[in-house]
Amino acid sequence: MMIKITETARDAMQGLKQFIPTEHKIKYINALLKVGFDTLDTGSFVSPKTIPQMADSGLVLEQLDFPGSSPEIMVLVVNQRGAEQALKHPKVNCISYPFSVSPTFLKRNLNTDELGSLSTVKKIVDTVEGKLDKVIYLSMGLGNPYGDDWSEDLVVDKASLLYELGIRRMPLSDILGDATPEKIFSTYKKLIAAFPDADFGLHIHTKPSESYSKLEAAWEAGVRSFETVLNGMGGCPTAADEMVGNLSTQDLLVFCSGKNIQTGIDTNALWLAATIGSNVL
Repeated sequence: MMIKITETARDAMQGLKQFIPTEHKIKYINALLKVGFDTLDTGSFVSPKTIPQMADSGLVLEQLDFPGSSPEIMVLVVNQRGAEQALKHPKVNCISYPFSVSPTFLKRNLNTDELGSLSTVKKIVDTVEGKLDKVIYLSMGLGNPYGDDWSEDLVVDKASLLYELGIRRMPLSDILGDATPEKIFSTYKKLIAAFPDADFGLHIHTKPSESYSKLEAAWEAGVRSFETVLNGMGGCPTAADEMVGNLSTQDLLVFCSGKNIQTGIDTNALWLAATIGSNVL
């Protein structure tokens, strides 16, 4: 059994208030390149006013030192201009975009509504078609903390809109750590049954003590793609519990070891990267 692991270094860094020097980002991401991840989320092409921490993503990409076998390199974009910037960097293989089943999320984070967001997705798809792969997130796909309508059927309906645009990689995200194992299992079971050729990954923020039960629920539902951050760094600053952070890469690897799931991860390179990350981030 094999799984796909996306290391989301961007998610770990983007919310930090103190700017991380470019050379530190380069050192950290170059260490991550040697670990054996399937995909490495390195940065974003978003307005520096919105995410100042990622303003140097282009400079970081230029200094990446790829080993013999390198992961897919992914960057976040939120509009067609960002997609066009991504195309200018030959080391980028994939773009991501934060679509959401929540209208409140779309308004707060992208200042748009569902129709506007879908229009943006279509423009991005048209821009990178045949050149870069696409990962479109179903943010708030495992529950809605804003009071918007939410149901498993609603998530399936929103996934179908992206599916019709040719999207086949649609990770679900839970940024407040509220999703229960039961909700994770039932939502993914319904999605995977509806779109068996799509890849619905798991991107959660969680308490470390709850990681195993959530991973177990996702795995049993058929999830085979997971997004993590070394040391569980980062997370949502508005989460009610300060213990809630990104799903730790180390926790996922412990889970996989217990189930004899092959990951392709070089543990020595992983611990070196984790040490570097603790020192420079």
